[in-house]
Amino acid sequence: MNYRIKDLPSAERPRERLKNMGVFNLTDKEIIAILLKTGTKKQNVEEVAIALLKEYSLDQFSNLRIADFQKIKGIGEVKAIEILASVELGKRIFLRDHKRLIRMENAKMIWESAKYLFTGLKQECFYCYYFNTKQELIEKKLIFMGTINSATTHTREIFKEAYLISASTIVCLHNHPSGDVHPSKADISFTERLIRTGEIQGIPVVDHIIVSEDTYYSFYEHPDVFNL
Repeated sequence: MNYRIKDLPSAERPRERLKNMGVFNLTDKEIIAILLKTGTKKQNVEEVAIALLKEYSLDQFSNLRIADFQKIKGIGEVKAIEILASVELGKRIFLRDHKRLIRMENAKMIWESAKYLFTGLKQECFYCYYFNTKQELIEKKLIFMGTINSATTHTREIFKEAYLISASTIVCLHNHPSGDVHPSKADISFTERLIRTGEIQGIPVVDHIIVSEDTYYSFYEHPDVFNL
């Protein structure tokens, strides 16, 4: 028999605590236990939740695959899919909430709104923020994942999206998984190409920001890095 949440004492059941105390007062373990619903023959559901949190931090969840969750005894394919779906839903809600804020006038504001997109990632991801004439964010889009190694293709995708949504300016962002935000030679060359293409297309690339969780590098703030 699998241990279920209802097998726990009433006062300790995460769902009861949520109803009585509110979702914000639940621990990470309790929220995960609600998603898991059941444990195993030898572990109750909260013990499975603890095992999951010992193996992976919450920051890693958005970068995990179904197979990663299934390494935890008591988590099968269905439960792994439900956890991933919940993580994705939370990210989309967060995105929409932030989209309402949005007049971004400098690199620091953009970095603060974007750094969560790169949390826990082990490879480079390249996003574009598209703005209207009031410098209000109208769209953000993941353009590619991996090292910058095909600049022509990526540049085409960047400006194709800008035309589709009638963007006026573009800010590009990508991460360095090492945490060192200083630009490489490839970063500098690619940024120069982007700026020149933006001038030709009439949709300026006003900044390219390299991000980590703790800091950022803005090409706009370092115009001397290349000679345009």
